[in-house]
Amino acid sequence: MASGYLALMALFSVSPEVMKPTALLLNLFVSLTSFIQFYRGKHFHWKIFLPFAIASVPMAYVGGLVTVDGDIYKKILGILLVVPIVRFLFFANIKVGELKQSNPYLSLLIGAAIGFLSGLIGIGGGIILSPVLLLLKWTDMKQTAAISALFIFVNSLSGLAGQLTRGINFSPDMYAYVGVAFVGGICGAYYGSLKFRNNILKYMLAVVLIVAAYKLLFTKA
Repeated sequence: MASGYLALMALFSVSPEVMKPTALLLNLFVSLTSFIQFYRGKHFHWKIFLPFAIASVPMAYVGGLVTVDGDIYKKILGILLVVPIVRFLFFANIKVGELKQSNPYLSLLIGAAIGFLSGLIGIGGGIILSPVLLLLKWTDMKQTAAISALFIFVNSLSGLAGQLTRGINFSPDMYAYVGVAFVGGICGAYYGSLKFRNNILKYMLAVVLIVAAYKLLFTKA
């Protein structure tokens, strides 16, 4: 979710001071919409979600308090964008066989690390949590999407709260961003949870992410 917003903002050279809060705010609308759709589809599991959230929420707040240099921010974001790129291009249709029992202690550790990055960069954390859940074989694709959606929501809310204590710069076009993201989130979550996955859209997003990651990592713009 946030990877897409941040990639587009990076392409248009939006400053990190605006990118972080903008992405987190958009996450609140889109992730909640996605969660409702996947929850209705009975794909959500509280037992797996809670250990991640318990550790990630306070760390997302801490991450939101931290201000990093603009160049460092862009490099970290560029590296993080590689995660969804690899997933979309090489692991777009991961088939999980027999699911394994989740480990709450490992979940706490992973949640804390992802939560801090969520608040620090404004990513929500779903792009990191999703492949972790699938690789550990704790959830299938739709369960992963359901858990990641609520994970993004709580982390974004916490990270945004941390940033509020330091002052936030929102784009004047924020209302338009929220409107477009809200409509897109409804459509994407509906078709993703109840209908089908559109591989063409995944590849299109992967191209956008590749261009954005290249710009963030290898150019000064």
